Amino acid sequence: MITTYENLPADKRIYIASDFHLGHPSVKESQIREEKIGRWLDSIKHNAQVIILAGDLFDFWFEYKQVVPKGFLRFYAKLIELKSLGIDLIFFTGNHDIWMFDYFEQELDATIHREPKSFLIGKHKIQIGHGDGLGPGDHKFKFFKSIFTNKLAQWGFRWIHPDLGIKLATAWSGHSKGHDDPFLGEKEPIFIHCMDVEESNHHDYYIFGHRHMILDMSVGTDARYYNTGEWIENSQFIEISNTEVKSLKYEE
Repeated sequence: MITTYENLPADKRIYIASDFHLGHPSVKESQIREEKIGRWLDSIKHNAQVIILAGDLFDFWFEYKQVVPKGFLRFYAKLIELKSLGIDLIFFTGNHDIWMFDYFEQELDATIHREPKSFLIGKHKIQIGHGDGLGPGDHKFKFFKSIFTNKLAQWGFRWIHPDLGIKLATAWSGHSKGHDDPFLGEKEPIFIHCMDVEESNHHDYYIFGHRHMILDMSVGTDARYYNTGEWIENSQFIEISNTEVKSLKYEE
């Protein structure tokens, strides 16, 4: 089912960002980036109708029944403030926060998606997702993702003490970046996914993260693929109005 924001007010915007990787290389060292993200959110809250965070918000995330990873209080506080202003929050899980369950749904009334989703925003039909595991190839990652999303495997991991479980998973996180491969042009797996979808289901835009690249590519004859970039070195985001979709960089 398509999510519709067809009647977006002229003075409102929908913002998309991804790949904050909070916690990389450590929680303390990522605080500078966390504070910068907070300032960006402050700069857009006056006209934001919806903020979509498209995966890998954290470098590692796992929700135990009563425990979540420590840190990120500045980020949580800012999300609470945005929600109190009436801004809708939509999260997509990425390969680093694949174990995001219902914590943010309960605390923030946020919507969480685990697969790409289509939206109608103003006059634009847009598919949005994180991008991991799409397209051909990368069979090793797809195999491990099938394990990590398995309910029995998740149940088993919960029985590991959080101190050990988080340490093990954080070590694995360092080996699962998924964005270190060179740019492959039209052989990019996400781009191939966009082309495949476009053949049978036209979208005006495809917006994904994961690759840590600022990409703007034509898809077929009448669509575009944007990659949202990342916030470790750059600070890219997408701004959508009733009439435009723009890839921008946050400049302080």
